[in-house]
This record gives sequence, C-alpha cells and structure tokens, in this order.
Amino acid sequence: MTTAEAGRISAKLSVAPGGAAEGEVIEESHWGAIRALRERGLAKKAIARELGLDIKTVRKWLRKPWRPQQRPRRGRVLDRWRRFLRGRAPEVGYNAQVLFQELQEKGYAGSYPSVSRYIRAWREAARTEAVATVRFETGPGEQAQVDWGSTWVWLGEARLRVHVFVMVLAYSRRLFARAYRNERLESLLEGHAGAFAHLGGCPQTILYDNPRTIVREKDDTRGVVVWNPGFKDRMDFYGVEPKLCRYYRAQTKGKVESGVKYVKRNALAGRRFRDLDDLNAWFARWAVEIADRRVHGTTGERPAERFARAEAEALRPVDRRPPPLRERIEHRVVPRDGYVALDTNRYPVPFEWIGQQVEVHCFADELLVRLNGEDPVQHARLLGKHQVGRWRGEPRRIPSLPSSSEGPPRLDPAYLAATGEVEARSLACYEALCEGGAS
Repeated sequence: MTTAEAGRISAKLSVAPGGAAEGEVIEESHWGAIRALRERGLAKKAIARELGLDIKTVRKWLRKPWRPQQRPRRGRVLDRWRRFLRGRAPEVGYNAQVLFQELQEKGYAGSYPSVSRYIRAWREAARTEAVATVRFETGPGEQAQVDWGSTWVWLGEARLRVHVFVMVLAYSRRLFARAYRNERLESLLEGHAGAFAHLGGCPQTILYDNPRTIVREKDDTRGVVVWNPGFKDRMDFYGVEPKLCRYYRAQTKGKVESGVKYVKRNALAGRRFRDLDDLNAWFARWAVEIADRRVHGTTGERPAERFARAEAEALRPVDRRPPPLRERIEHRVVPRDGYVALDTNRYPVPFEWIGQQVEVHCFADELLVRLNGEDPVQHARLLGKHQVGRWRGEPRRIPSLPSSSEGPPRLDPAYLAATGEVEARSLACYEALCEGGAS
C-alpha cells in the first residue's frame, strides 16, 4: 500500500477531537492499512498519525485478526422499561429527571443522560403536536376576550407597576385598554363598564382565564363552576354569559393575549406619563387613532372598518341605567399622626378626627373617608405600597399637648436626690400631720 492510498483511507475515517477512542469501530480496509503500514516498517505512533487513529486502536488491531464489528445499540438496557416509560412520560411532561428517579426505584443502574436520550424523540413529537393549534373564529358580536397585563411605567419621576385591563372583540379585533393600581374586583368591573362604553355595547359571551375575582371553584371534568358572586351579578346585569378557559390552556384566548402584548409593545414603548389619569387618557386616544386604524395581521382589515361593517349593529346595547358602583367598606380608628392606613398606604384626614372611628369607602381609583356629621375626605388611590398621601390645600399641623408647667421639672426624684434639694411641701401637709399625732 502506498502512502497516497493510506492518505485516502485516512481521509475517510471519522476522527474525534484528540484521536479516536480505543475500541473504535473500523472497516476492514482500515485494518488492512494498519497492517500494511506496519509491514513497511512504520512505528505504531507514526501509523496512528498517518491514519488519524488513537495509538491504542493501532495496538489493538495489530494484535488481533480482522473480524466484522457492530456498534452496541443504545437504550438496550432501557428497553426493559419501555412500556412504563411510554405511558409515564406524558404524565410527567416528558421530564427525564423525574423518569430517571422513578427508574432508579425500579432497579435501573444506568445514567440520567441515557434516559434523556431514550425519550427525546417522544418529547419532540409531543412538542410538535402542542404547537399545532387550530384557530377558532367567531361571528360578529358573539365573543370578546378579557385579560390583565402588568408592566412597569414611568409616572412622573417614579417607575411604578401598573395593571392593564384589556378587552378585545374576537371578530373585529377592536380593543380597549385601561390601567389600574391593582387587579381587584372593583377594578375588573370598572374596566368592563369602560370597555362597553368605548365599544358602544357588549357581546353575547366573554372569555376569561380563571382568576379568583371571577371564579371561586371549577371542575372541568364535571362542568361545575362556582362564580364569584359580585362578578356574576354584574355580568347578569349586562346580560353577558361569561366563559372560562380550561386550566393550563391560556392560548384559548389568544386574541387578547396578543392584544396585551400589542398594548405593551406599541402604546407604552418609550412613553412617560404625568400620572395614572394621563396614562388612561393616552390609552383612550391610542385605541382610536392607532390601534383601530392598523391593518390587522390575521384579518387583513382595519379593526375600525371591520367593526363598522359587521359588528357595531351586532353588539347588545348596554342598559341606560348605570351599573351599581362597586365599593369595599373598611373601618379604621384614626391614629395619633392623623393618617388612615389602607393596603399598606396612608392617607391624611383632619386632625380633629384623631381617635375616632371612620368609614373608608374603597373604589377602583379613589377612596372616601367618612365621619358622621362631617364632610367626607376624598383621595386618589396610591400606586405601589408603603406610600403616603398628601393633604390637599394648606399643610396640616397636628397640635401638640400643652405643657403641664412652665420651666424645668421641679419634682424629678433622681434630680432631687443628686442635688440634695428638699421637695417643697405646703403648710397644710404639716398641719394634717400634727392633727393626726394629737389624736
């Protein structure tokens, strides 16, 4: 065999970094090249360099005659538990670590990477199936979708987290957005009222996730839903049928999921606002001037045009009676500093109210503090936690207690003992003492 032939054979070898490992599977032609170069007098190291093999592989095949070889099939040990793995893997979300731990309890002595490789094809197939989701479309006025999105926003000089209520009409893709300080029930209901006023009506059904403000308990297998009574009463008032996504299937309301992302990435990108009212004024303007006029990627139409053509007349008119205002009432005793605490924040009240019990009426964006016979004090709800509200008008000063006497204390026992001064007593004390002795 010539050096050129050996070079061609070497080029065919698949060489791992640092040389092939001992016991590498080689073809008969490679074995012949090793023997031929040895017969020409080349040293073992020279043969290894020439053919790109490990020196141990060269030594092995110089000692042994040629025989056909076959790589051991991976996973043969795990075939013993194949039936268990095939059924158990979907139940644990194809988590190889969990399967590895359970296999060890069954006597498996192999490694975790072997288990991971064994189920890899099943995991990838399951992911492919999960990605394939059929888009569900509804007719005009049939459905809206609602969700919350939280994000950080600059309000004045502070960067605060706000919660954005978003409603999207499923047919036209018109949307409504409003920011709140929290995601409580009063904020949720006020968001609905604002959305229906903006859209000019309400749909037949609204699709939600499963927050506690909407549903107290749900069993998908039996079809049992225990609604939050305050929420259900309001939906009955509007004549809207609420519907819920299945647990862990948030993509069912993908239209509003996309709407929340659109609000964050478009309406809020690089923006700064004076306060929450300024932010909501921008949302109202942005929804009409930008969101309604864009060409939607799925429908290929502008939401405002699609809405005017087919959905505006399909919405149910909202009752002219305004819905009852949702409020929460708390009772507080005004402390010495004159600030009423609510949800970790503090709000000032007149100092004349100190020590008295007041009623705090909590709404989505404001609160009223009432004392019988007095005008109520109104405050905007504070964002964040551990904030202190400001008093409107002149600064408040809480009067201090009047001093009991003028000048320094005269009866401090420690001072009297240290200085040798004698406590001054009135003559009446001595007269009473003498009268007592005489008797």
